[in-house]
Amino acid sequence: MKKTMRLFPRFFAAVLLTACCAGVIGNAQAAVDSALLKPLAGDDPDARIAAVARIAALANADAKKILDALNTDTLFATPAGDILIIDDSDSFNPATDKSGPAPDDAEAISVNNRLRAVVEGALSGLKLFSPDRNARAAAANELLKSADPAQIPLISKALAKETDADIRDTLQQVIATANLHAPDAETRKAAVKTLADTTNANLKPVLEQMLAKNPDGSYVEADEGVRIEAVRTLTALNRHLTVNEFIGKLFYGVSLGSVLLLAALGLAITFGLMGIINMAHGELLMIGAYTTYVCQLMFRKFLPGALDAYLIVALPAAFIVAAAVGIALERLVIRWLYGRPLETLLCTWGISLMLMQTVRTIFGAQNVEVSNPSWMSGGVTVLGSLVLSYNRIVIIFFSLFVVLAVWLILNKTRLGLFVRAVTQNRRMASCVGVSTGKIDMMTFGLGCGIAGLGGVALSQLGNVGPDLGQGYIVDSFMVVVLGGVGQLAGTVIAAFGLGEVNKFLEPVAGAVLAKIAILVFIIIFIQKRPQGLFALKGRSVE
Repeated sequence: MKKTMRLFPRFFAAVLLTACCAGVIGNAQAAVDSALLKPLAGDDPDARIAAVARIAALANADAKKILDALNTDTLFATPAGDILIIDDSDSFNPATDKSGPAPDDAEAISVNNRLRAVVEGALSGLKLFSPDRNARAAAANELLKSADPAQIPLISKALAKETDADIRDTLQQVIATANLHAPDAETRKAAVKTLADTTNANLKPVLEQMLAKNPDGSYVEADEGVRIEAVRTLTALNRHLTVNEFIGKLFYGVSLGSVLLLAALGLAITFGLMGIINMAHGELLMIGAYTTYVCQLMFRKFLPGALDAYLIVALPAAFIVAAAVGIALERLVIRWLYGRPLETLLCTWGISLMLMQTVRTIFGAQNVEVSNPSWMSGGVTVLGSLVLSYNRIVIIFFSLFVVLAVWLILNKTRLGLFVRAVTQNRRMASCVGVSTGKIDMMTFGLGCGIAGLGGVALSQLGNVGPDLGQGYIVDSFMVVVLGGVGQLAGTVIAAFGLGEVNKFLEPVAGAVLAKIAILVFIIIFIQKRPQGLFALKGRSVE
C-alpha cells in the first residue's frame, strides 16, 4: 500500500509531463508548413493551385484563415519569402503562428480569376467540417455540381470523419465525379461504375463527352472499358432524368391546376349558378392578395415575433374583404342588371378598371412582395434531385380544402339549399317564401369571398400588383365553361386537366402556343358539347 502511494506522485507527474508535451506538440502543429505557403507567391499558376489544394486538405482554422485572406486580397509576401496575413498595420505569420507589426516591404499576392475560383471551391469544401449537419449536406451537394480533382484529399478527409450516411453517399459521388478526369483508366472506370446510380444531371455532359469523337475519328475517352461503363451510366441517368421530368411536370401541372381552381371556383358560383358575367372577378383575386400584404405589414409592425402566423389571419380577412366588396357590387350595380348579360359584362369590366386604379392610388403601381412564412419556405427533395416546394404543396391541399368547404356549404347547409332552389327555379322558390334577392346577394358574396382566398394563394407564389387578376380572368372562364356551367365537380376536373395539359404542352410548343392550343381545343369542345363536361340538371335551363 505504501509502495503504491509512493508510485502515485511519479505516475501523476508522468501524466502531467505527457500532457504538457502533447500540448507543445499540438501548438507546434498548429502552424502551417512554410513549404506549403511559398508557392502562393510564385509565378507558376499550377503550383499555386496545387498549394491551395494542399492547404485546404489541412482542414483546420489556419487553413481557412489563409484561404480567406487569399480570397479577400489580404495575403502578402515579403522579399525574405514570408507569407503574411496583413490587416491594417498588424500582420500574422501562419508559418510561425506569431503576430506583429506589418513590414513595409510586403507586397500583396495577386489572385487571378482561375485561382480565385479554386480558392472559393476550397472554402466551400472546408464547410464539410462544420458541426451543423445541414451545412455539411449543403456543402456536399454544392461540391457535387463542380467536383475538382484537386479537392479529393480534402473531401477524402471529410469522408473519413463523416458519420451521416446520406452525406457519406454524396461525398463518395463527389470523389467519383472528380475521378472522371483522372489520368489512370482504371480509376476513371471505377468512378463511372460508382456513379451508376447517380441523379446528378450535371454529369450528363461529362459522360457524353467521354463518348464523343475527336476530329480524327478517335474517341475522346481512349479506353473501351471506360466507354462501356459510361454508356451504361448515361443510359441509367437519362432514364432517371426522364422520370424526374415527368413527375416534375405532373406536380407543377397539379400546382397550376390548384391555382386555376381557386381562381375559377368563385366564378363557378357567380357565373355558373347565377349566370352573371363578372369581368371584375380577377380584381377580387387582387383584393385578396393585397389584403394578405396588409396583414403581413401589420404583423411586421405590431407582432414581429409572430410573423409566421400572418397567413392564418390573412385567410379570413381576405374572404371577408372580398365578400364585402362583392356584396356592395351586387347591391349597388349587378342587382339591376339580372337577365342583361351584355350590360353586366360591360359594367363589371368598368368596375374592374376602377378597382385597379383604386389599388394603384393606395399602394402604388409597383408590385409589392408578400414573403412566405418560414413553414412554407424551401421544399422536399424526391428522387434525388426533384424539389417540390412547400408553398405549392400547401396550396394544392388548400384548394382541395376550399372545394370541400364549398361542397358542404352548397349541399349540407340551409344557404346551399336556398341557392340550389333559386338556381333551379327562381319563381317557384320565391313563391314558397325564399328571399331570392337576399340569396343572390349572399351567393355573390360567397363567390367573391372564395376569389379572395384565391388571392391569398396567389400571393404566396409571386409578387402582388394591381394587374394580378388580369392574367387569370380568361383562364377562369375557360375552366368554368369546360367543366360545365354550375357544376362543381366539372370545375375541379377542368382546372386540374387544363393545368396538366398546359404544363406538358409548354416545353413542346412554348407558353403562348400552349395557351392558343388550349383555347382552340375548348372552342371545338364547346361546339360539340355546349353543356361542358357535366350537363346541368333540373329546371335551371328555362
